[in-house]
Amino acid sequence: MDRGARLASRDGPLASEIVLGLRANWRQFALLVVINAFVGGMVGLERTVVPLLAEHDFGLVSRTATLAFIVSFGIVKALANLFAGRRSDRIGRKKILVAGWLFGLPVPFLVILAPTWGWIVAANVLLGLNQGLCWSMTIVMKVDLVGPSRRGFAMGLNEAAGYGAVSLAALASGYLAADYSLRPAPFYLGIVFALAGLVLSVVFVRETHGHARHEAGLLRTTTGSDPTASTKDVPQPSFTQIFLLVSWRNRALFAVSQAGLVNNLNDGMAWGLFPLYFAAAGLGLPRIALLAAIYPAVWGLGQLATGALSDRVGRKGPIVGGMWIQAVGIGVIVLTRGFGPWIVGMALLGLGTALVYPTLLAAISDVSPPEWRASAVGVYRLWRDGGYALGALLAGLLADRFGIVWAIASVGALTFASGMIALARMHETLPARRTNG
Repeated sequence: MDRGARLASRDGPLASEIVLGLRANWRQFALLVVINAFVGGMVGLERTVVPLLAEHDFGLVSRTATLAFIVSFGIVKALANLFAGRRSDRIGRKKILVAGWLFGLPVPFLVILAPTWGWIVAANVLLGLNQGLCWSMTIVMKVDLVGPSRRGFAMGLNEAAGYGAVSLAALASGYLAADYSLRPAPFYLGIVFALAGLVLSVVFVRETHGHARHEAGLLRTTTGSDPTASTKDVPQPSFTQIFLLVSWRNRALFAVSQAGLVNNLNDGMAWGLFPLYFAAAGLGLPRIALLAAIYPAVWGLGQLATGALSDRVGRKGPIVGGMWIQAVGIGVIVLTRGFGPWIVGMALLGLGTALVYPTLLAAISDVSPPEWRASAVGVYRLWRDGGYALGALLAGLLADRFGIVWAIASVGALTFASGMIALARMHETLPARRTNG
């Protein structure tokens, strides 16, 4: 029995028992959807409350210092994505998932007990590890289970669960903070999320690495099944080769990576600046919480349709259109005043992100062979979640120098430009499942 077979049999089905497809694996797939909802809930708790904590509890005035918690989160999550993808190709997926929950368990306690802002930043280092390891593995494991036929739909379900939970947690934390205080009440939910995610992952999740190996074997026995023309000369590329392919050398993968980076760049800005922007306009916590929840709610629920849509119409159109719709949403928020128009702006931002998010992941899976798909996803997510750190840093510096409005508008312009780059550089990955690299 080779190493891959041992890995599959240790905590999952034997090779002879493996069947790809959503119907055949629906129980494990549904379990991973639930687990990713808990992953999303962990970060959703911070969307409304933590930016306001900076001023209320710790007296911070500098926007750059305030957004340091997102910078730490983004850098660590990006690197954790990279580690998770590559390492899970070697040791399997479940161990990485469980490790992510162990890192997440202390986070709510650190926020509740924090005597200084440095504790909040440290908590977000652990949160970044939790999100990078756990979210990466729920993505990779779902792709492993469903095989090549319904990747967009699978990613739509995964991201809908995660960001639907982000929305509900953002809303719940805001209302708890309004009724009680910014701390500790909202973060009791985080303790429940972390414990539930850890127990489910340890007890019920089964290893899926064998499914990826099984798909690779099927591809090798099917004529003309090589997923990417640009990688025929390197069927087992080194990690450096994978990094360069995803980051630059393959035109489609480059377009996907830059769009992912800019998408999360504007999300980092929205996370850090929008609560402060709305509060400065005189909105109370319940309305700020509702606005903070609308964006990920539309983002999350929209992906139930947009992931499957990309399986029908292709990947490029939703990616380009989604980036431009995000830019329009940000423009509405900057150019209008009042709760009603801002609802529209946040909904547009969520709709654009819903078009982009599962489609980018599906495009990566279209182009990357199963043998190193998790590594490719890890590199993509390195760039994508590095956008959190870059967006928070850029937004903080611009807000301190020119004001919040200019910071938000500048990020909106970058988002529009990213859509232009995708339009110019990306090849369609779905119909022939090839790019010209």
